[in-house]
Amino acid sequence: MLKQTAKRIARLIALICMLPIYAAFLIASLFSSKDQTFSGFSQLISLFPGISGSYLRSAFYRLAMKKSNEELTIGFGTIFSQQQTELSQGVYIGPQCNIGKCHIKANCLLGSGVHIMSGKGQHNFSDINTPIREQGGSFETVTIGEDSWIGNGSLIMANIGKKCVIGAGSVVINDIPDFSIVAGNPAKIIKKRSQ
Repeated sequence: MLKQTAKRIARLIALICMLPIYAAFLIASLFSSKDQTFSGFSQLISLFPGISGSYLRSAFYRLAMKKSNEELTIGFGTIFSQQQTELSQGVYIGPQCNIGKCHIKANCLLGSGVHIMSGKGQHNFSDINTPIREQGGSFETVTIGEDSWIGNGSLIMANIGKKCVIGAGSVVINDIPDFSIVAGNPAKIIKKRSQ
């Protein structure tokens, strides 16, 4: 009980501390796109060290993201590029992750260096007469199902079902069904977890 109360107080203090940074974010958003501004502020707050840094990041994202629960951990050096990201209760995101447009559901664990892209269509490249950077693309929301674990250094471009295990260094390019254990490049189902 005492530990939970201390955490609630720490979250409240972090939220109060982040109000001026959130105000600066809102002002900066008036002069640039919200996602560009959000990404820049994410880079800044990713550098706050230690457990206090995790509390401060959680507080900022509660204010600035589409939806973010207060009970989560976000490691040092982790950056987010899309404001439309949603983080649910009990999410743990390790250090040095790069997170695009996604919905990470409750109790998921992401190891260090995990990259979640905003789907597979971020860059069009079909017109060989136009530079790729000028061809545009589409950003899709990638969903990570509840209670899934994504190992270090994985690259995620597709949805992952609930209660999945993604082996370290896996490259997920196709949707993964619930209760799957996958690994490899491209990631393939090794076996299913008991239901």
